[in-house]
Amino acid sequence: MDQISYFNKTVASKDMSGYYLLKNGEYAYNKSYSVGYDFGSVKRLDRYDMGALSTLYICFALKKHDSDFIKAYFDSLKWYREIYMISAEGARNHGLLNVPTDEFFDTKHYIPMDLAEQRKIADFMIALEHRIEAQQSLVDNLKKHKRGVVKALISGSLTFTDADHKKWETVSLAEIFNISAGGDIDRENSSSSYSANHPYPVFANALTNSGLYGYANYFKIEGDSITVSGRGEVGHAIARHCKYVPIVRLLSLVPKHDDDVDFFAYMINATSIYIESTGVPQLTSPQLGAVKVLRPPVSEQKRISSFLLKLDAKIEKEERLILRMEKVKASMLQQLFI
Repeated sequence: MDQISYFNKTVASKDMSGYYLLKNGEYAYNKSYSVGYDFGSVKRLDRYDMGALSTLYICFALKKHDSDFIKAYFDSLKWYREIYMISAEGARNHGLLNVPTDEFFDTKHYIPMDLAEQRKIADFMIALEHRIEAQQSLVDNLKKHKRGVVKALISGSLTFTDADHKKWETVSLAEIFNISAGGDIDRENSSSSYSANHPYPVFANALTNSGLYGYANYFKIEGDSITVSGRGEVGHAIARHCKYVPIVRLLSLVPKHDDDVDFFAYMINATSIYIESTGVPQLTSPQLGAVKVLRPPVSEQKRISSFLLKLDAKIEKEERLILRMEKVKASMLQQLFI
């Protein structure tokens, strides 16, 4: 991978005179370990004619064997048992394994010697990878389509055939939602505490104890609500149809009328909410309440949200198929090699 695409900058030394020149089809062993790659990774240069690598990498080209098969073999991580035997215990330093080059090339690997068999395995794995890539392209296009549809629908530029656009109005979120923000409460008596701002009983939610937002307290509401992020990446609807509203680092919008929470969750996520801040951005209830949105009749809100929910369900279904195919690929890589 081009380092600029990954790091958004050049991290290589300006003086590359001591670097290795890797040619297309040749391999490099990255001794850096990471999650899922406890003993590093071996990758083939496919996307470029040539590439420059520091001497921290071990580079090599094949003398024989089918290159596509060898690529699949190194993707399987079956070769880890040999690396485990030669990597010195406790020798990891700055994210690198201590794997001597000579010992790396002395490792033993168990692969079929029949080139025809290697080719069959390689063709199967290539076909599976192409299927996964095609499925990922489908998901990406669906998401792109959704972004365009959402923008058109919630702006009113695209309506259903029986929709009366003249009935759409511009309102602030505070006009149609009761908005609550986080605050301090008595945790010792959280199961039965009340306040003027939170007229319903407050409940400690054990499920959030080690979750994204740490320890959180919730108060029960009547009806549905939308949960919006109030800190960091502010202004995003991260949950809807909530019966227990969070009051720590999050904002809650409870409809005053019979407005559709799904529609306004999409509306909020498609609205740019910018908070000027020198530190971590924090969104207050008044700031969120002042945000202007378009409000169609409730019947139109439900038509739009129903359509978008079906589109989301389609995207989720196709994404699950990618995960299943990735599991099949991982399973096949484990079974094809001894």
